[in-house]
Amino acid sequence: MNALAGRQTSRGICIYCGARPGTDPAYEEAASALGTALAQSGHTLVYGGGEVGMMGALANAALAAGGHVVGVIPQTMVEREWAHSGLSELIVVDTMHERKAAMAKRAQCYVALPGGLGTLEELSESLSWAQLGFHAQPLFLLNMRGYFNPLLSFINHSIDQGFAAAADRDLLHTVDDINALWTHPLFPTPTQT
Repeated sequence: MNALAGRQTSRGICIYCGARPGTDPAYEEAASALGTALAQSGHTLVYGGGEVGMMGALANAALAAGGHVVGVIPQTMVEREWAHSGLSELIVVDTMHERKAAMAKRAQCYVALPGGLGTLEELSESLSWAQLGFHAQPLFLLNMRGYFNPLLSFINHSIDQGFAAAADRDLLHTVDDINALWTHPLFPTPTQT
């Protein structure tokens, strides 16, 4: 069902974020600001294809700024009318596993914004793939207002308890705001995507 099967796919910035807006309006504002910045710089946005919450704010802002937005979503979510209908490209897949694989195929790097269990699951898989050497794309946490501090504490705890190597800590690049993300030396320039 991949709409791009057989075609060369451009690589973009893969964003993981919530399908809900969260309780703090600053989260959704950050998603909108990131969507605008990605579009204005010429980066392609790759995300989960949803229309609501932070996902919707991210995509709508990128589209409003003239950006190219690729959404990847399972058929069951389309049937529930969760898909964004105005994207540059909407790739419909059969399963969540196919969704993550399609997003990874198009990712120059990964950025996790605040989100719930789905965001955590996507980030965890990308992190474990990096740990295993399955990809070398940078992974960023937009840790605004300390949202990901409990996750960072867990990672440190797993290292302290011998379940992860100290070097694994370096697989995640933590930034506090979009400007820090944008200026991070590992964040791709538009000519790299």
